[in-house]
This record gives sequence, C-alpha cells and structure tokens, in this order.
Amino acid sequence: MTTLFRNGFFWFAIISLILTDVLFVGIVFGYFSFGSVFGAYRLHHWLSWIGIVVIAIHLPIFIFVRRKYASKIRLALGLHVIGNLLSYLIITIHFASQISRPADFYPDLGTGVAQYIFLIILITTGFLQRFNIFSSYRKKFLFLHRSSIFALLIIIVFHILHGI
Repeated sequence: MTTLFRNGFFWFAIISLILTDVLFVGIVFGYFSFGSVFGAYRLHHWLSWIGIVVIAIHLPIFIFVRRKYASKIRLALGLHVIGNLLSYLIITIHFASQISRPADFYPDLGTGVAQYIFLIILITTGFLQRFNIFSSYRKKFLFLHRSSIFALLIIIVFHILHGI
C-alpha cells in the first residue's frame, strides 16, 4: 500500500478525479459555465467531441502497442491512463453542462446517461486494475472493463446520431 502512495500515476489519477468532481459540482450549481458558442456548437460540445475522438483514436493504438510492442507497455499504459482520465474530465464538463440546463431547454438524456454510466464503469474498473486494488477481483474487473468499452463505443454512435 505504501508503494501505491509513491506512484505518480496514482496521484495524477486521484487529482484528475477530484478535479473532475469539482468541475461537475461547479457546473451543476452554476459556478462554472462552458456554454459559450464557438461556430456550430457550444464549448462543452466541442470538448465532448475532443474527448470522444481521443478515446476512439487512443484505444486502438493502446491495444496495438500492448500486443506488438510488449516492451513499451509501461509507456503505453501511462498514456492510456492520462488520455482516458483527461477525456473523462472533458466529457464530464459536457454532461454536467447538459444536466444543468434550464427546464425549458432540458435535453433528452437517454443515450447520454447510458454513455456516462459506462464511462464511469470504465474509469472505475481501469483505476482498480491499474493500481491493483481488490486484486482478487482483477479478472472480473478486466472482463467488465473490456466489455464496457464495446458498449460505450456503440452508445457513442447512437448518441451522435441522436444529436444530429
């Protein structure tokens, strides 16, 4: 356990998750706003596009490096952790901005809620695996993590189509 507290990625993950929670609460209660319009979309929509693109591009690269270049797994895993935590942060900005909209302009959240739930499952299971927490359940977390990726990617497609 003491080695966990000496792990820089662990502290990066903890700080990222705390920052994400602070932004979520701040947006919901109106302390922060990401609703400025840039071109066709609001800022929080652009951020969600960036987050989804990072996940969609980053995931196949991680899988490729993990399988073809096993010696680079530490670097790939580090980039995987950083990329996905930052994506989670900016997708959370979008989700919080959507659920904090006034009642007259409240969106249909069906696919967005499903997408966000799977994103939370991915972040949670990834965190537990990466830092070997509850190691006796590691294989179950791995199965849940991998299967949630596919569910998330399918829901992303429907979410985008629904938004268009």
